[in-house]
Amino acid sequence: MIEVEVHQQLHAFLREQGEATWPHHLTIARLVARALRLQRSALIQVSASASYQGRYRLSYLASIMLWPGSVMVVVPEPIRQQLLQCEIPRLSEWMRVEKPLCLGFPDPSFGGAIFVSPQEWLADHLSPQPQLPATIPLILDGADALEEWVCDHVTAVLQPHHWDALLWTCPSLAAQIRNLRVALTHALFQHPDNPYRCSLIEAPEQEILIRLHHLLQEHRGFRHCPPWPSFWQQFLDPESLKWAEVNREKGTFSLHAAPVSCSEVFQGLWSQRAVVLLGSHLDSEPDATTFRQRVGLEALTCVQFGAEQQTEAIQLYLPDGLPMPNTPQFQAALVQHLQRLLLASVSSAHPTILIVDDLPLKGQIATVLASYFGSRVRVETLELRGGNILVTGWEFWQQAQQYIPPPQLLVIATLPIPSPEDPRVAGRMAYYKRRRQDWFRLFLLPEALRTLQRAIAPLRERQGVVALLDNRVLHRSYGQQVLSALSPYGRLDYVDETLFQGENLTLVDRA
Repeated sequence: MIEVEVHQQLHAFLREQGEATWPHHLTIARLVARALRLQRSALIQVSASASYQGRYRLSYLASIMLWPGSVMVVVPEPIRQQLLQCEIPRLSEWMRVEKPLCLGFPDPSFGGAIFVSPQEWLADHLSPQPQLPATIPLILDGADALEEWVCDHVTAVLQPHHWDALLWTCPSLAAQIRNLRVALTHALFQHPDNPYRCSLIEAPEQEILIRLHHLLQEHRGFRHCPPWPSFWQQFLDPESLKWAEVNREKGTFSLHAAPVSCSEVFQGLWSQRAVVLLGSHLDSEPDATTFRQRVGLEALTCVQFGAEQQTEAIQLYLPDGLPMPNTPQFQAALVQHLQRLLLASVSSAHPTILIVDDLPLKGQIATVLASYFGSRVRVETLELRGGNILVTGWEFWQQAQQYIPPPQLLVIATLPIPSPEDPRVAGRMAYYKRRRQDWFRLFLLPEALRTLQRAIAPLRERQGVVALLDNRVLHRSYGQQVLSALSPYGRLDYVDETLFQGENLTLVDRA
């Protein structure tokens, strides 16, 4: 059986290459090989650290190389290049297997491995005439980003230059289009400014856009002026999320319309083929019930590989007694704690990361810390040296992780619970409220846990220190779920300079 051959070949390869430290390589390889042989779908969850380091990829690549039939691999472009230029040549040379590989749309008779990006895959699936084969097995790497890929793909966006294209397409309506655009600009700029630089498209703006839509019905040319047709399709859906992003400095705006739930898009993605999905923090439950419901997956083999206690545990500092984040006393207490933590880590040869997502607070904290630590303090930049203190929000840190050496200390001011002050978050919350659904359990908390697990992944390899200064973890009912997401960890009662002496940290428990 292919499972036996994959096990033997990969085991020998890992032993020779010195890469046998992760204990789940062979199990995942057998699971993928079995799914290919039996044409049975599987969902494999790995730890955030394993996902961050890409440890599991050799496992499914070995199964692909030895599988005699066709297979399609959906993987983000940077990872696709790494696999094709590095990992596959190594495996192919060692296994002495010449598996045909193809990018994009192959001939129907192609019998090898087809590598496509998520964007190519979704565009083909939603096309009136799909080109990619719909029945061969599919391996999807990065399933934790699946919903984000789909939502981004189906979000219709109108940029300023699209209005110019509309004027060129419908010259007989130019004056009326300009007048409606001016009215829309005035209405949007009446919304108070906010840190997110966006606002929901409310009734007055919707009325203007509906008038524009009625006007364009008189001129069929707009149907050949993308992305206007797709925008109207989303905008006219009463359940869609509609928002505008405003650039007050330039006096411009962009319009966005997207479904709140992308469940309809998933219909037909999985029905005709065996699918293997790999990712991290998909669901808190081993059988991923909630995740499967959201993406339309029926019963399938579900396996979850947690973080390793000995090699992936962080050191968690979670002090009690801090004011709650929404109180006036929080900022002063936060600054005092930050000063103590940063003084303790002054000998660290690696950057220290401080995550503060509230925009006004982030700037205030950076200013205060700069008065104590000078030019060591930087704000959302990749130009870091050892000993720098990076003050950043969640989004920048997730994008910058791969370019910054893993820190020895990561300080989290508050949990990454999406803010209802963000109009896009408020719109999604309203969607759940209209259905009398638990918007916190179904939306806010899962988003927070995923963000948290991704944020701390780089520290697991070094068994680094994570200081979480949000007292809600200890005094709210959902705190245990947060601690489960942080596991495994050793609890610290205090942080001092001995934790940061030397290049490698040793896991301790000072609770």
